[in-house]
Amino acid sequence: MQALPFALPAAAAGLAYLDARFSISNDLALISNFVNGARAVARHERHDNINLFYVLEEHAQSSRANHTFLIFEGRSWSYKQSYETVLKYGNWLKSKGVQKNEIVAMDFMNSDTYIWIWFGLWSIGAVPAFINYNLTGTSLLHTIRTSTARLVLVQETGRDRYGEEVLVEHGFVPKPRDEGVPKSRQLTYGFESYQRDITPTPKEPERSKPPHQPKAESCAAQKLEIVFFDHGLESFITSLDPVRQPNSERGDRKANDAAVLIFTSGTTGLPKAAIVGWGRIRRAILMSSDLLPIGKKDTLYTSMPLYHASAALLGLCSVVQAGASVCIGQKFSHTKFWPEVRSSKATIIQYVGETCRYLLAAPKSDLDKDHNVWCAFGNGMRPDIWDAFKDRFGIATISEFYAATESPGGLWNRSTNSFSAGAVGRNGAIVSLLIGSTAAIVKMDPDTEPPEPLRDTTTGFCILSDPGEPGELLFKLDPNDVKAKYQGYFGNEKATSSKILRNVKSKEDMFFRSGDLMRLDREGRWFFVDRLGDTFRWKAENVSTAEVADALGRHKAVEEANVYGVLVPKHEGRAGCAAVILKPGEDGSQDGTMLPSPQTLKSLADHVRNSLAPYAVPLFVRFTKNMQTTGTNKQQKHLLREDGINVDRVEETGDLLYWLNNGTYERFTNKDLDIIHRGHARL
Repeated sequence: MQALPFALPAAAAGLAYLDARFSISNDLALISNFVNGARAVARHERHDNINLFYVLEEHAQSSRANHTFLIFEGRSWSYKQSYETVLKYGNWLKSKGVQKNEIVAMDFMNSDTYIWIWFGLWSIGAVPAFINYNLTGTSLLHTIRTSTARLVLVQETGRDRYGEEVLVEHGFVPKPRDEGVPKSRQLTYGFESYQRDITPTPKEPERSKPPHQPKAESCAAQKLEIVFFDHGLESFITSLDPVRQPNSERGDRKANDAAVLIFTSGTTGLPKAAIVGWGRIRRAILMSSDLLPIGKKDTLYTSMPLYHASAALLGLCSVVQAGASVCIGQKFSHTKFWPEVRSSKATIIQYVGETCRYLLAAPKSDLDKDHNVWCAFGNGMRPDIWDAFKDRFGIATISEFYAATESPGGLWNRSTNSFSAGAVGRNGAIVSLLIGSTAAIVKMDPDTEPPEPLRDTTTGFCILSDPGEPGELLFKLDPNDVKAKYQGYFGNEKATSSKILRNVKSKEDMFFRSGDLMRLDREGRWFFVDRLGDTFRWKAENVSTAEVADALGRHKAVEEANVYGVLVPKHEGRAGCAAVILKPGEDGSQDGTMLPSPQTLKSLADHVRNSLAPYAVPLFVRFTKNMQTTGTNKQQKHLLREDGINVDRVEETGDLLYWLNNGTYERFTNKDLDIIHRGHARL
């Protein structure tokens, strides 16, 4: 017994060492969360209350009824007030004829109205389709067509993007508006649209096809109604009675059924609608609310767009799950960020990588640490700013995650020290053993375009990457029940199937392709390396090179364009760059050379800014005489990527490099490159 006082500290020290060495407590938290998430989904499905509306309702009818749920632009709403407002919006949506399971598109910047419409749709069993408010022209109208929505709800300030000329150009025919509705509030059109089916992936049981999406083999005439939300309409809706629809309106929902459509860009060149099922949402929000963790007294601040899964699901919906508070900014602004954080007394902030870099780039202030934030939560924070961000703003914990809207898996790294700084995920020995059967990193063939996994010439199976070696991250699927983890893209069987890889480790197995290069070191730290293929990431958005090239090709002076992403010093992701061949005799060149005229440069800049979302506009243009192609006349990008914005390497080939500056494309020089290296250029 005498030795016990001495043995206990030694044992504690030994356990602490083992925990640090093998990340035991971290692994146990991950495993516990996974098990609890699976149980929760099964329980809610069994009780037919998997819809997240019921969680909001539960808080509104509990002792937390008067606890603040939402803060926006100085106003706040309790859970009870929010619940009643949601019911009013549901009542109005019902009056517009919205039915159970119907898809309704919504095009808004962050606001209280966004949330009322979103949860109002859920309150009547409908499915919101979140539209990226940056989209214009072809991309915007493509998302509306593919959503199959007959009703599109639009923020008043987005009216200009729905001009009649643009709609008619894309096949929408004006129709008389409803009687008694102000002309400024409603537009109605007729159009031909495929009534799409959430197509089952191969070998999937037919049951998972939602009954509300009948398959149609041919085009069908549809009526499109666009409603603009002005203050008058919002006031009218809030004057309505808070009528709660019966449970049957939300009933018979399974974990794999669509809760929301979230549009994402892919290699097809136009946005695709990722189906996010109820089970996926429930598991995701339990993960973030438990692993951060979000306490009932916490307030999460986000100015990330709610049309993205990170802010909508891992941000706001996780707050609902926890019964905490959320403050939303209309959009990110480095001048408003910290004032809104302070005024809301936020304890958790959400970021994307560029957010943190912009905040660091702002002038230092005596108020940098004057806040209540204990955790920064998000994805994309690079190692070079990780510790600098923590130190400058005095934030103890960084919770970095990796996920994609349509992905069946994700990674998590809750970091309080420098050991896992820059990692998008972390796990120890226990989880590593479990992950071995559910995920894989496979080597890529550098000679294929787009990149494909390397396969063993004997077995035909994929070759796994060694520790620390980059490769594409894959997540395992059940061949007999694919939609249990992966619901795919709405109405797009080709895109859905393109994300599935077979015969990875064994015959007839199936894995989801993340499209991301990752590496996993021997300490269980996961690091993001790059995006695969044509798509690259800029300003926290995925940019399709095909879409950008298509827009450039529509300019009268452009003969051919090859778009790719280039690394830019002091900036996250890759900026857009376009190798361009100009047409002869179309005012595309001066004196028979490829040197563009000032008029062409200004016209090209105006054209791409009017045709593309801001993040998709190419910041660099490389004027060339010859495009590099393969033997099958496919454009090659890898040598262009290697040259990047290295002025000397570009000009050695006889090409000229320009960048978007002062509203036009201007010659890019080594002096400009030095300005970027010194961090004095904000792109």
